[in-house]
Amino acid sequence: MVSDSIRNTLKTLPTKPGVYQHLDKNGKILYIGKAKDLKKRVSSYFTKNHDNARTHVLVKKIADIKVIVTETEFDALLLENNLIKEYQPRYNVNLKDDKSYPWICIRNERFPRIFPTRNPVQDGSEYFGPYASVKVMKTVLELIRQLYPIRTCKLNLSPENIETGKFRVCLEYHLGNCLGPCEGKQSEADYLHNVESARDLIRGNLNAVKRMLEKQMRSLSEELRFEEAQKAKEKYQMVERYQAKSTVVHPNITDVDVFSVITDAEFGYVNYLKIIDGAVLQSHTVELRKKLDESPEELLEHSLPEIRQLFKSNSREIYLSHALETEIPEVKMHVPQRGDKRHLVELSLKNARYFRLEKLKNIQIVDPDRHTNRLMQQMKEDLRLSTEPRHIECFDNSNIQGTNPVAACVVFKDGKPSKKDYRHFNIKTVEGPDDFASMEEVVFRRYNRLLNDDDPLPQLIVIDGGKGQLNAALQALEKLDLRGTIAILGIAKRLEELYFPGDKYPLYLDKRSETLKVIQRLRDEAHRFGITHHRNRRSKGTFKSELEAIPGVGKATIDQLLKHFKSVKKVKEASETEIAEIVGTSRAQKIITYFAEQT
Repeated sequence: MVSDSIRNTLKTLPTKPGVYQHLDKNGKILYIGKAKDLKKRVSSYFTKNHDNARTHVLVKKIADIKVIVTETEFDALLLENNLIKEYQPRYNVNLKDDKSYPWICIRNERFPRIFPTRNPVQDGSEYFGPYASVKVMKTVLELIRQLYPIRTCKLNLSPENIETGKFRVCLEYHLGNCLGPCEGKQSEADYLHNVESARDLIRGNLNAVKRMLEKQMRSLSEELRFEEAQKAKEKYQMVERYQAKSTVVHPNITDVDVFSVITDAEFGYVNYLKIIDGAVLQSHTVELRKKLDESPEELLEHSLPEIRQLFKSNSREIYLSHALETEIPEVKMHVPQRGDKRHLVELSLKNARYFRLEKLKNIQIVDPDRHTNRLMQQMKEDLRLSTEPRHIECFDNSNIQGTNPVAACVVFKDGKPSKKDYRHFNIKTVEGPDDFASMEEVVFRRYNRLLNDDDPLPQLIVIDGGKGQLNAALQALEKLDLRGTIAILGIAKRLEELYFPGDKYPLYLDKRSETLKVIQRLRDEAHRFGITHHRNRRSKGTFKSELEAIPGVGKATIDQLLKHFKSVKKVKEASETEIAEIVGTSRAQKIITYFAEQT
């Protein structure tokens, strides 16, 4: 029930953009959200039926509502992010803090040093980053070291200290890694020129660096300083090699941000790519735990301003994997459909999927129970089930030209094979190769037995086949009054379509989907188990049909022969004396005579 206080608050809410806060009875903030229309958005919490359990619990806890009106929806988005970071409400998704990420610092000092740090401070120095990958940051610093001789010492290179000769050049000078500004061997203007070039390189303005080096090469060549020109050429080639490693699109695509998002049952993964001069200079993925079953668009919308702020991005163009209604002033946002721009979005999605896969692999090793719970929740969501499919059974028929028809039932528990529960079925009531009738028989026999023995029923049945086999299995469930009690689906081999009862069109899951992989594994295991049993039956049938054709040799004699000799081939190869030791002289003569006549 909605309290009178909440009801009165809803009536007075403005229809303008802004931020709303849900508070509990103790005044603690439960959730912070932004809205294009505060009245519509906040009222929806109390007028809709919420399928998500967390949202339902949240609404029950709301005792008060506060709102902050803003000029635009984007202002509301920025304010929402700031408030979430400050109060960290229980029901909001939160981005990982950036304190542990490395930065590149250009120190605010005479003859500035360039070095990595994890602790940016407000001291007037320049900080570039953060870098999600330490390897990428080290690659940039190594390139700077090779291109520009920048000092690494912490000496106070004031004009007075240099003029008085307080310092002496160190080993770095003799190795060519520093030009000796401590002894006045390099002017401050020349040193700052190198720092400016390094700054361009850090920012990703590689074309500017290349133009400068190309100009330097020509100038040195004209002055006949060929050795120095060759060194400039080598630096130019270094920059080209560095750029080639990162180039993914046409170099004319400059200063662009790319954002993509993928989701599963519990988490969302947002990837960010920073593109300058056609090269990927930054790649960063964040994991967001869903709190209120947020959509991909909501997760992307929430993280976009946060990540741009984290990386200090001022790009005027953003490529997205999902369309957003939010607008950022003076920034163009769109979802590319083809060409190099779409290629960038696909690259971003690939990075997000890789990040998720690595997380899942780690969870599977470190915390297998959590992995199982997440997989079950994902399957429940993907297959639109009412409960998690902890117990799944899959059926497959096997026969060759109608001979020895058999069926197999394999059982998976918590997504893994439970081989002790596997079952074989010899078809008893069906004549000829009738897959539909065979499927109906084995499904009926399986669950009739479980009901009679009071054994637990599965949450999901998978039928290897399309609509025909699925309908046959449904008929068996109807006879047992189980239709609607157990979820059931059929998987067709050709395009891996999933058929559900009553659905006209099949469901197609992503080929990389964990849910599809579990179902495919079930299907393949049922096929393997059924084929193995079918081969065994065929082999035994061949043995008996050949030996039973011998006059005067009965079932007991055949069993004795096969038990001792293991195969018909070895019976044929045995001597009369060897056979007589097993079944007696009279029968041995009959067997030897029969095989001789056949030859």
